[in-house]
Amino acid sequence: MKRPTMQDIARRAGVTKAAVSFALNGRPGVSEPTRRRILAIADELGWQPSSAARALSDGRAGSFGLVIDRPARTLGLEPFFMQLISGIQAELARDTTPLQLTMAEDQAAEIALYRNWWARRLVDGVFVVDLQVGDARIPVLEELGMPAVVLGAPLGTGALPAVWSDEAAAVATVVSHLVELGHRRIARVAGPAYLRHTWIRTTAFERITRGAGIAGRTVETDYSGERGAAATVELLTAGPAARPTAILYDNDVMALSGLTAARGLGLAVPADLSLVAWDDSALCELVDPPLTALSRDICGYGARAARRLREAAGGATVGDVQDTAPSLTLRRSTGPAPGAAFR
Repeated sequence: MKRPTMQDIARRAGVTKAAVSFALNGRPGVSEPTRRRILAIADELGWQPSSAARALSDGRAGSFGLVIDRPARTLGLEPFFMQLISGIQAELARDTTPLQLTMAEDQAAEIALYRNWWARRLVDGVFVVDLQVGDARIPVLEELGMPAVVLGAPLGTGALPAVWSDEAAAVATVVSHLVELGHRRIARVAGPAYLRHTWIRTTAFERITRGAGIAGRTVETDYSGERGAAATVELLTAGPAARPTAILYDNDVMALSGLTAARGLGLAVPADLSLVAWDDSALCELVDPPLTALSRDICGYGARAARRLREAAGGATVGDVQDTAPSLTLRRSTGPAPGAAFR
């Protein structure tokens, strides 16, 4: 079936197209009974306003954009983004605002897409994820005057508002828990070092472990299960004096792969090795032993970002908003360090 038009409504109602336009846009020019009849027919036909026509009339596209610059295979496996998108979409659905979601091969392609979207009035604003150290997107978005909300710490975000949680506080929570269990050699399997949140976590991890007088080591990966497993083997095949007794992973996928890799080396969790995952998910509960994990309301995080972007696109001045810091959900993958007892 073809998309119903205002001409279809006019023909059914026996009025002019101008009368239909007046009625649908809430303008004077038609009687109240006629307006109600036109609106009823539009509803019956399933008429929706054209985004192109709306952009011409008021400059609004009526949609928002999200571009993700990550390998498709990694993105498809990681629950974090699925939950984040779900939260964004749930909020936007409140006023039937569509989300344009696409992937880019790198930041240059993402920036080109922003310019294209804004020039053609295809979106009213964008969500910026995976902020990088020295991110090239920020000055471009400021230059365009394009409404945008950064999902991440307000560092290097320029004038763009950020919705964020305290990554350093989350690191401190994990290290404190492990130190209380007697662990003195703690490792971290991290995401790419160029990401701003990785830098924040790494800096905090180094500072906190040094302050606690314990050994801390970070290994960089790409968030994939394969690299997570390889990093785990690298850490656990070091000499006895260097081998960690606990590992914090920057996502749940790597933590699950790490658990499998540790078992492949003949280690028991948590008797020989304690494991902690960042960003709790159903995956963390389904394995044996279930994984201790940093938990937060990721859907709510996405919804709060969507509300801020809607406000910014509407012309409001929007500032940074700090979300609740992740809390630690204790499960059976963490226990006393080998040879140690609870303090």
